[in-house]
Amino acid sequence: MIRSFSSQEILFCFALESEAADVFDGHNVLFTGIGKVQAAYALTKALATQRPKLIINLGTVGSTHFPKGTVVHCTQFVQRDMDVRGLGFKLYETPLSGLPVVLEYGESFAGLPHAVCGTGDSFEMEHAESLYTVVDMEAYALAYIAQQEKIPFLCLKYISDGADDNAANDWTEQVHKAAEAYGKLLLV
Repeated sequence: MIRSFSSQEILFCFALESEAADVFDGHNVLFTGIGKVQAAYALTKALATQRPKLIINLGTVGSTHFPKGTVVHCTQFVQRDMDVRGLGFKLYETPLSGLPVVLEYGESFAGLPHAVCGTGDSFEMEHAESLYTVVDMEAYALAYIAQQEKIPFLCLKYISDGADDNAANDWTEQVHKAAEAYGKLLLV
């Protein structure tokens, strides 16, 4: 699927430069910043001036379900910090949006395990939820925008930490390995 697009037709989205390193130099890359709001703003602004044929979100995630160093693909996304149960809505449901709790959008990547990505504006260090199997801070917003704009979306995530009390140290030690893993997978 990726090979059917030229390098310039693909927009590679990372939260941070450290997740891309120099592996993606010379490619069409967007660094969104951390969090759903920053990611949504950066991608929306980029789409105002360019229309990629494919958006690929690459980054690091925490997980208690997959070992560190694993790359997974995500086609399902949850806003893990959306909680309006006090008004009678389901946990993770966006009120009055008509959206399901689990947003389903994106391309699969053969040979990689599938994960459900829980996106939220917090660095999760006590993951116990079973609805989602990896945690990040941007993917839901990027998937939602790609879906609304009808642009194919591929989300690959590198497991950098166990979403536990060692998450911050593990992430710092593992983040540079993500770009190397993506470079090998995508042959950039």
